[in-house]
Amino acid sequence: MLHSLSPHLACCLALWGAAAGASELVYVPVNPSFGGSPSNGPGLLASASATNKHGSSGLGGSSPLNQSPLQQFNETLERMMLSQLASAATSKLMGTDGKLLPGTFSTENFVITVTDLGGGLLRVTTTDKSTGAVTSFEVGQ
Repeated sequence: MLHSLSPHLACCLALWGAAAGASELVYVPVNPSFGGSPSNGPGLLASASATNKHGSSGLGGSSPLNQSPLQQFNETLERMMLSQLASAATSKLMGTDGKLLPGTFSTENFVITVTDLGGGLLRVTTTDKSTGAVTSFEVGQ
């Protein structure tokens, strides 16, 4: 009886092996920078941040691990204030259609100038009144 099952078993194994090799391997990128789904970005960033063994001190800032709770709170508060300032400035520099308007906007600490370079290109220049430091970037309309 064992001898009579061998042909059936061999036939089943042959069919099973053929079915397993019938599909193609298709590469699907995971990273959105290389064509993957944009919804993968936050997860990849969180994973990279969690495994990052380098502090941000090499980038000019201090690592949150080396700061006291008071320093962390003050830094967070400063970021919030700068964010509110940027929102206020942006609302003054934008038209009702959401596009930047050429002109100058001044706050207590900064002067923001939007210059039309032509061809739909604008230059945004920010000047720190206390230090005179100037930064600028260009953006398309």
